[in-house]
Amino acid sequence: MSVLTISAQPRLQQPEYYFGVQGGIMASMMHFTPSVVMSPLNPHWGANAGLVFRYAGHKFCAVQVELNWMQRGWYETDIAYDRTLNYIELPLLFHLYFGRKVRGFINLGPQIGYCVAESDSGNAPSETNQYLKIDKPFDWGVAGGLGMYGRSIAGTWQIEARFNYSLGDVFKNSKADWFSRSAPMNLSLNLAWLWEFRKTKSK
Repeated sequence: MSVLTISAQPRLQQPEYYFGVQGGIMASMMHFTPSVVMSPLNPHWGANAGLVFRYAGHKFCAVQVELNWMQRGWYETDIAYDRTLNYIELPLLFHLYFGRKVRGFINLGPQIGYCVAESDSGNAPSETNQYLKIDKPFDWGVAGGLGMYGRSIAGTWQIEARFNYSLGDVFKNSKADWFSRSAPMNLSLNLAWLWEFRKTKSK
């Protein structure tokens, strides 16, 4: 049904191609089972930055691909322990937009990633012997965002709030392991600058 809906959208006379950079801040937590003491009011704070490519061949919908660096992690409030997980992330997003010069948009789609580095600070983690190192660096999940952007002669300026949730775990989750669930999740606020490229029409 979704494929038929996309194909039914009116095509643009001239497809739009965007390429640019983005960056922002992110608040992260972990979905742990059994639970670890964390607070949404005191999350792990990190940064993110990346490259963005967007192709729009139909009116109101486009495809967006990104390559991002992300600082995920979690903060245990009861013992003041902070863990940082650095990921390289590749989202493939369906981009639904509306408006002309100023546009609102929705991003939604899958993502994959890989943890390339980790560090911690503060006191020793609870159950120290249970998680000293990430067991599963490969990550996969879903991402969804809301935002708006405006086009000008200086390029396209964009702001977006996005939520990411991992469907995989970072620690082993067999019956003999401590955690049966250990999934990263984060909320980010990003700013982007995009430049639009247009194909030259043949005479």
